[in-house]
Amino acid sequence: MINRFEVPLAQLSFPQKLDLMETLWADMIGNEKNLESPAWHEAILNEREAALDAGQLTVSDWADAKERIKKNVA
Repeated sequence: MINRFEVPLAQLSFPQKLDLMETLWADMIGNEKNLESPAWHEAILNEREAALDAGQLTVSDWADAKERIKKNVA
């Protein structure tokens, strides 16, 4: 069983919430061998790869995407 703790999300600003998400993500990536993908994830990835190959999607560099997100929420 996981020991849960409360995070006062309602008290955090939007930039603080984004920073928290980035911190969690960075920590999870460092332990990726311990993470198990859900069963449905491979199907979604295959669909997106096919859409990208068909020219229906484009990709962005993560740094560029973060800047674009920050501009849109500022």
